[in-house]
Amino acid sequence: MLIYLVAFVGLFYLVRWYRERQVVSHLQDKYVFITGCDSGFGNLLARQLDMRGLRVLAACLTEKGAEQLRKQTSERLETVILDVTETESIAAATEWVKERVGDRGLWGLVNNAGISFPAGPNEWLNKQDIVNVLNVNLLGVIEVTLSLLSLVRKAQGRVVNVSSVMGRVSLFGGGYCISKYGVESFSDSLRRELSYFGVKVAIIEPGFFKTNVTNSEKFIQSLQKVWNRVSSEIKEIYGEKFLEFYLKSSKLVEQKSTADLSLVTDCMEHALTACHPRTRYSPGWDAKLFCLPLCYLPTFLVDAFVYLASPKPAKSL
Repeated sequence: MLIYLVAFVGLFYLVRWYRERQVVSHLQDKYVFITGCDSGFGNLLARQLDMRGLRVLAACLTEKGAEQLRKQTSERLETVILDVTETESIAAATEWVKERVGDRGLWGLVNNAGISFPAGPNEWLNKQDIVNVLNVNLLGVIEVTLSLLSLVRKAQGRVVNVSSVMGRVSLFGGGYCISKYGVESFSDSLRRELSYFGVKVAIIEPGFFKTNVTNSEKFIQSLQKVWNRVSSEIKEIYGEKFLEFYLKSSKLVEQKSTADLSLVTDCMEHALTACHPRTRYSPGWDAKLFCLPLCYLPTFLVDAFVYLASPKPAKSL
């Protein structure tokens, strides 16, 4: 019986390996629109796809980021300035994309733009702190997608949404985890709806990588600003040691984060170019061996783990 089980599992992975090696034809004729190309995953993916011969439409937040990207790529790559929190900016970028793709439609849409700060204990934050993150990470993803969906459907193309393992298990407060849970939900419903039109939707769930999202200096500045404005009552309840733990943790996370961003962009590229892309990609060993197994555990076990790994507030029971 065990032999049959091993044979079945081996055959399954062999078939999957073969299917995933099949590549879409005529890639040089396909347009891909990527948000958040100033730095990080978006910047590397734009350069990677440009080298592959695809027609990359790279959206950057700043002109400086766009100019630097153009210097590193071929003349095929084009850039546009996009703020995913502004409806007018999204509308302008949509018209810009329509002018370039014409009747061919848009093969790929990669929703990559994202921020992670402010983050911290929820009681330290206010509504606007969380809204600021949601506007970029979730509402921006939704509005950009809905604006370009007709072009993707015309090409029977791909939508690739960058989520996070924090969209599977929430380990800290603030808008980041909330937004990534939202991206997961939006992507799942979108995938099922668009399957009728030949459009495939993939979710990228990276672990911790060295990008602006895990930048400890920016996190410390953000958290210190939050701490400075909370009431004296909150400061007394939590205590300085609780704050120090968060500050030290951010440095540890950055130190342990993976420097090789291509582990993520290779997943994005596969989702865009493979005939049979996966529904979910989880690049990074921390994602595969820690966060994903954690999310399948009973809730009381996850709560116990987080409780033991976290400091107690000064006035805790």
